Amino acid sequence: MQVVGSPLIVLYLLWRGAKNRDWLRSIPGRFGGLPFRVTAPGGIWLHAVSVGEVLSAATLLRALREKLPDTPLYVSVTTTTGHALALDKLATLADGVFYTPLDYCFAVRRVLRAMQPSLLLVMETEIWPNLWNETKRTGAGLLVVNARISDRALPRYRKLKRFFAPILAIPDAIYTQSGQDLARYRELGTPPEKLHIGRNLKYDFDPARIETSPEIAAWIRTLQPAHIVIAASTMPGLDAQDADEDDLTLAAFEALRTPGLLWIHVPRRPERFPVAAAKLDARGIAYVRRSQLQPARLPAVLLLDSLGELSGLFPLATAVFMGGTLVRRGGHNILEPAFFAKPVIAGPYMENFAEIAAEFTAAGALLRIASHAELAPALQSLLADQGPAGAIAKQLAESKRGATEIACRAVIDILEVNWPRRRRPLIQRLLLTPFSWIWSYGARRKQRVEPQRLNKPVICAGGLAMGGSGKTPTVLHLAEHFRLQGLTPGILTRGYRRVSPAPFSLIAAGDPAPVSETGDEAQIFVRASIAHLGIGGDRVTVGRKLLEKWPIDVVLLDDGFQHRRLHRDFDLLLLDAQDPLAGGAVFPLGRLREDPAGLARANAILLTRVQRGRQYRRLLAYIEQIKPGMPVFRSRVVPRAWMPSPLPPGKAAAFCGLGNPASFWSTLRQLGIETCYRWPFGDHHQYRPAELLRLRTQALEAGAAVLLTTEKDWMNLPAGAEELLQPLQVRWLRIGIEIEDEAALLRLLETSI
Repeated sequence: MQVVGSPLIVLYLLWRGAKNRDWLRSIPGRFGGLPFRVTAPGGIWLHAVSVGEVLSAATLLRALREKLPDTPLYVSVTTTTGHALALDKLATLADGVFYTPLDYCFAVRRVLRAMQPSLLLVMETEIWPNLWNETKRTGAGLLVVNARISDRALPRYRKLKRFFAPILAIPDAIYTQSGQDLARYRELGTPPEKLHIGRNLKYDFDPARIETSPEIAAWIRTLQPAHIVIAASTMPGLDAQDADEDDLTLAAFEALRTPGLLWIHVPRRPERFPVAAAKLDARGIAYVRRSQLQPARLPAVLLLDSLGELSGLFPLATAVFMGGTLVRRGGHNILEPAFFAKPVIAGPYMENFAEIAAEFTAAGALLRIASHAELAPALQSLLADQGPAGAIAKQLAESKRGATEIACRAVIDILEVNWPRRRRPLIQRLLLTPFSWIWSYGARRKQRVEPQRLNKPVICAGGLAMGGSGKTPTVLHLAEHFRLQGLTPGILTRGYRRVSPAPFSLIAAGDPAPVSETGDEAQIFVRASIAHLGIGGDRVTVGRKLLEKWPIDVVLLDDGFQHRRLHRDFDLLLLDAQDPLAGGAVFPLGRLREDPAGLARANAILLTRVQRGRQYRRLLAYIEQIKPGMPVFRSRVVPRAWMPSPLPPGKAAAFCGLGNPASFWSTLRQLGIETCYRWPFGDHHQYRPAELLRLRTQALEAGAAVLLTTEKDWMNLPAGAEELLQPLQVRWLRIGIEIEDEAALLRLLETSI
């Protein structure tokens, strides 16, 4: 458990950065810079520190991705080694990997403003006071999983109990690895109602996903060793009273010298690789470095000077010594070799895994030695006869599974009761709040207008916020339904960004019209050929002209919730489930067009872009508070087809200009498409030839063969765009929506007509 926040850390980082390029590259991230653009609020930020936590995070992220496939997942780490490993192991699971900002308010707030997470998920033992406090100030949830307090750390925390108690009360819940850890957190002042036993995530290690490096496996096959011993995660001594574990284990190798023996030596940290090599040289032991594989003769030593490959070697082992246990380091995880049914030897220091060590030792699944002098005889005994230790270890490890499922349930529960909100910097709030008041006053005045009726029923699909919430596909979906019922629908829309000099346009279903006359979103209505279309700002006048020209049975008003001049028989209000209140404030402080209380005017609410696995209990309670009994339905975007033809083979890059670009990225993920590059642009972006040339260059450099975009963006491409983008092929996605309990919503709409 660490508390981060000393000003000396800044000087330390700058000093390290001056000496090490990797540290230098990490400094922007440590001050709150993100190496990627966050395009959707409401994600999960998982904070891991050590290499072991990163590996445990992979199991948890995989489970969260299955249960919450549409929720963005981000991972932060504190070390350059952990960052490299996270990029390698978590690239397909996480939407972004970055350095955890220093525990200063300015750095933490910078990340929180950019990411707007729904939940901060902290792994194991990290206490970052400012990060925890600022996260809760945004309304996001805070969950600690796999929590533990070691024997060595506990006395220090007892002395600082008055300091830790208020910090440990900040999280929504803390799930400890064991009952002993739970008791220690309670002793330090954590509220009992926030403490739960969540088991150890390391027990959920999945051996089926582990693969041995083909290069190492081929090298080992050429040697054909009779026995393989792994000295895993060896450590230097804690202080001058401790020996170096590399010296102790290499002495055991020299004592063994068993014919046909391959000894795989694995220092714990990369900076120890050259130290171990120097010790091998000093002892005159012939060895081969993993980074420079070459022929060898048994008995031999392989120095594993690489990261992330140790797990793949456990299946090949005859016996394993777990490092950090002959010196006062508290030991390391013995569960990975146990899952492969390998006998494990550990020294006297296993405080970090005390309960696991005690249980495994009592069952005969872990061989404990009192000193380094016993290591060679213990290994010799195991090489001669392994006995049942490995099988018992595997059985014990598998019986302890379940931590991942417990953590996932906790994540989902906390997501449901917390509601993140964007917190602008104080200076922005001071400057923008008066303008927000003016806008709100103007919005209230517009509601006093006496609405005018058309002689046909009008159904409105609108929103509270600026930007996309799925209104266009919803209107098309409803128009298609009415057409199937034998009715003739008409659509009224203002035609955002139309440049026609005419005050309005009337377009028959199936007739073409240029984008300049319709605008990009209205062009989608034109090409759908489902309904007659009226385009113009004065929707009362346009609606009457529409009804005069064609025998229309029902009028669908697109994006007209604030257009009070036209009477509606039914108001369907769309709320983006990921950001329902658009920053929580009226423009320009937020993106709301009016006060959230305006949702009481709606006849029903449709939550759009709902994420699978979410129930949105907090949002539903908020709606119920404003208007009890309000019918609420849910919808999500579903892909229909790639146009103008199916996807060709090869890597894909993507771009879009939407109010919520993350909706497109999420749809691509649902389709199993991993893009090698992607670009978000502003909503309704009009693309210029120079931009397309840059897109082509960057996509080709990333190895893409096809560019993917949305139907709306396809409308906004300039003439000759396909020729400019060659040799890349361009495909746009035709989408629709699916509505949960759609029959009930349609019955409500039909009562209005």
